[in-house]
Amino acid sequence: MALLRVHSLAVEATREPPSSERESAHSNPHGAWTWPATLLVLIAWGARLHGAELPAAAHFKNEVQPILSKYCFDCHGDGAKKGGVAFDEFKSDDDLLGKRDLWFAALKNLRAGLMPPEKKPRPSTEEQAKLERWIKYEAFGINAHDPDPGRVTVRRLNRVEYHNTIRDLMGFDFKVDDEFPPDDTGYGFDNIGDVLSVSPMLLEKYMQAAETIVEGAVPRVAKAVKEKNIPGKEFRNTADATNNGDRLTFYKAATVTNVFRAELPGDYRVVLELEIAGQFDFDPGRCNVIFKAADREIFRHEFGWQSNKKFRFELPEKWKPGEHKLALELEPLVPAEKKVNSLDLRLLSVKVQGPLDERQWGRPKNFELFFTKDVPASTAGRRKYARELLARFATKAFRRPVDPASGERLAAIAEEVYRQPGKRFEDGVAQAMVAVLASPRFLFRVEETQSGGATVASAFIDEYALATRLSYFLWSTLPDEELFRLAERDQLRKNLSTQVRRMLASAKSDALMQNFTGQWLQVRDVDGIDINARAVLARDNGEEKELERLRQQIRKQQENRGTNRPANPTPEQKAEQEREAAVRRKFFRATMELDGPLRRAMRQETEMCFAHVAREDRSALELLDSDYTFLNEKLAKHYGISNIVGTEMRRVTLPADSARGGLLTQGAVLVVTSNPTRTSPVKRGLFLLDNILGAPPSPPPPDIPPLEDAEKTFKDREPTLKEILALHREKPLCHSCHNRMDPLGLALENFNAMGMQREKERGQTIEVAGKLITGETFNDVRALKRILATGHRQDFYRCLTEKMLTYALGRGMEYYDVETVDQIVARLENAEGRFSALLFGIVESTPFQKRRTAPLSPATKPAGPTASASVTKSKL
Repeated sequence: MALLRVHSLAVEATREPPSSERESAHSNPHGAWTWPATLLVLIAWGARLHGAELPAAAHFKNEVQPILSKYCFDCHGDGAKKGGVAFDEFKSDDDLLGKRDLWFAALKNLRAGLMPPEKKPRPSTEEQAKLERWIKYEAFGINAHDPDPGRVTVRRLNRVEYHNTIRDLMGFDFKVDDEFPPDDTGYGFDNIGDVLSVSPMLLEKYMQAAETIVEGAVPRVAKAVKEKNIPGKEFRNTADATNNGDRLTFYKAATVTNVFRAELPGDYRVVLELEIAGQFDFDPGRCNVIFKAADREIFRHEFGWQSNKKFRFELPEKWKPGEHKLALELEPLVPAEKKVNSLDLRLLSVKVQGPLDERQWGRPKNFELFFTKDVPASTAGRRKYARELLARFATKAFRRPVDPASGERLAAIAEEVYRQPGKRFEDGVAQAMVAVLASPRFLFRVEETQSGGATVASAFIDEYALATRLSYFLWSTLPDEELFRLAERDQLRKNLSTQVRRMLASAKSDALMQNFTGQWLQVRDVDGIDINARAVLARDNGEEKELERLRQQIRKQQENRGTNRPANPTPEQKAEQEREAAVRRKFFRATMELDGPLRRAMRQETEMCFAHVAREDRSALELLDSDYTFLNEKLAKHYGISNIVGTEMRRVTLPADSARGGLLTQGAVLVVTSNPTRTSPVKRGLFLLDNILGAPPSPPPPDIPPLEDAEKTFKDREPTLKEILALHREKPLCHSCHNRMDPLGLALENFNAMGMQREKERGQTIEVAGKLITGETFNDVRALKRILATGHRQDFYRCLTEKMLTYALGRGMEYYDVETVDQIVARLENAEGRFSALLFGIVESTPFQKRRTAPLSPATKPAGPTASASVTKSKL
């Protein structure tokens, strides 16, 4: 009877076993239901029928448990249960094999060198390999030849993807940051399917956005007034080559200019768009803004503090043909000594419209993008033309061909509008386009599998879905015509390597460099990080108390603003005034300002270093340690590097003794891992553990007091951060995590919160020598970088792979991804870290090429594509 039962189970398994049985079988619970996995399950079921233990459990007892007993039972066996973990108290085979989180953590700690702990004997290479094999292939049930591709929630376009898609689809610059709320993040990224929800408010905003975009992008007439848009960053500062109109401080006089060439005489309209970019806290700065045309003042306005408020002004002009100089001038009205926070003027754009005479109008912008010919005269001809236009548009917007029924419905929407009195053909087409942009098929990345994909537990995604995955991974936008043509001919997989190289060489791949590095390394936050330059520099020089005394004095003066200084001050009063002025000059030096252009250069340095490694196919280890970086004059001066002139960022070979080179010592990374008034070795250490080594510590316990509280122990002097942290580590709750974080973070203490090199803190020499939890010692950050790039090379490869795979797939890493990650890390190791090994390892991997398909009952299985895809096809 038992054998008959096994036979019936085999027949059932070849159809589609239910998920509950797959889980209980411990075979490959989330992967392809292949014959090897089926046979393993049948053996397991048969063994259970006869009361025998599972093979994986038997292997554990015979091969794995002796290794654990030898190296781990001091803390996790023989009655010891440190951290609630004991490797000899499993109640059953199900208990042993069901604790995947435990084995996942054990695998990570073993590879990171955290377990067994320092000074304890460690498994040999052969023993560690045996442990890893058992965890991956038996506890996890991974099929090395066909890993589980995992589950990916249908992803909504995030703000960046929506902006870029609208730009390439509609030729329209939609301000997503102004119109949509920030996207939620998961696993450090904002393109994770599980967190990209759609609230009723967001759904309403999508509807409004569709109307706004179509209104601004789709021409309704064959002729319109001509318009030229000049972005603010293209207005150059004639007095300061390091700045432009994109950001001008209220405290420094500046003039930015550009030139407009009028082809025809007539009336023109100049539209001036400005933004006051102030911090949340009030700043007393005020300035006059003057706009001139051909050296003639046509606009003047006084501005004060605003928190990111925008202004629009329309200025009429009458011009003759020729060049007309446009200039924006800023006149400070408050001295720099009174500056509290950064307060900037942003010239967003200058639009020149004209000539306004209708006889001189021309084809409107984007006309050829949407319309291909004159509107036919006949009713049937107009409907056919509308159907052709809208089917082509919807195919591009939905990133896959639309069926004829969808084209007919869109044409019907258009016809219903343009047949109304006073409406034009273009009005109807535009209304149908609104429906397309509001459709879930546009807002979400709907994926279909290749034919027959619903009959197995995983299947290859079709070529249109592959084109979409590639384009949003590398470009953060929809596929271009070449990708679409290849997908249409079912040739994309055959030409995958050629297309990936083409896409990486394209300027569109800047999106990968900006969005991936910006989130992986958090450097896109550098523009908004609050850093008090005066407090930072005062701490470096041991002048914190003097600065605080000055603050109190200024506050008192502001409270007593009605009183005047004495007309005839005494010698003591005069000396005090001179001393105050000297301190003000010292703390308010403009060269120490962490302003917008400097922050932007810091972010670009990181993005350009990553892009250089990626596009030149260099070793990923250069991200840890290199003899070059990317600088312009402003950033070079900030770093103390001479002979760099101009605003352009360029590759610079660093001096032989430079501590720069690699991500860890770049200004953006140092700033985002600091506190407003000082460095944070804890933040920096945590950053390295999480983003470089891939081994973040557990979250801190609740109610941890601020680090500054430990300063009170030092009665006679101001301690350094290293001394404070040493005291903090003595607490039992803090010891284990801070022993891992602090040496890494303290190694960067020669760089202050502004990313500037320093030798002292609070007037005391900084000591950065340390020892990692894994035993390596170092004397400075250069030695630390060498240790990370050699002894912890594979940790970095694995971390970088997991981060980029998370970004590419739109989901976090799970236990079943271990084999995929390991295969990519092996490719990196064999290729000496070349970036192409990482990139092709990802796009050729099973999770990128396939998707898990849920088992369907015979009654609900469709004949062709999956049921979910069929439902989606039937609706806009």
